[in-house]
Amino acid sequence: MKERKKPGPKGIPTLGEKIVKGYVIGRNKVVVPPEEVEQLAAYGMKTTEIADWFGVNEQTLTYNFKDIILKGRTKMKMSLRVAMYKNAIDSNNTTMQIWLSKNHLGMSDTPLDGDANAPLPWVEGQEDDVVIQEYDEEDNHEEDSE
Repeated sequence: MKERKKPGPKGIPTLGEKIVKGYVIGRNKVVVPPEEVEQLAAYGMKTTEIADWFGVNEQTLTYNFKDIILKGRTKMKMSLRVAMYKNAIDSNNTTMQIWLSKNHLGMSDTPLDGDANAPLPWVEGQEDDVVIQEYDEEDNHEEDSE
């Protein structure tokens, strides 16, 4: 009886078959499962990276899976938002609370109010109370010598 070799660097690799359900796209008739496209988009992969993963043209992938890619990217944004809110509220992360308040509530460090940049109002007649005295070096030296 012949001993079977294990697959690996010194062994013979074993080939097998896998049945994949999905859309047949492109000239090469590649089967692309929509669930996998959605998951890769949810991981934040670019369309070119997803197309390269399946070995299809980017335009072909976009044409056939535009809605599914959009759904995956929306899932990614939703999960990031949930994580940010949990980090801000549950973990009491002050930095995240400030960032969220600036971006979602429109708050800022500097006021954008028009009145804040206006000069301070002066009371009438105040100019009369202020005495401006000019400083002259020559006058100061004469007083010291006396």
